[in-house]
Amino acid sequence: MGYVRLRIRELAEQKGWTFKEVADRSGVNYNTVKSYGRRDALNTVDLSAVYKIARALDVTMEDLVEILED
Repeated sequence: MGYVRLRIRELAEQKGWTFKEVADRSGVNYNTVKSYGRRDALNTVDLSAVYKIARALDVTMEDLVEILED
């Protein structure tokens, strides 16, 4: 199984947003956004949440998701 990293922190900082603002704008639970944004590697994610976060940040899912080598 591979691992991914979500670039939420970098993309939110480019917009001057906090994780709370990302959560509010995306409709994704704050704790989920915070957890995804702070972890260096994830092996499972909720794709519907990732999609909503990408839309809120106005980026593609490919821009948000970084594939890590296992």
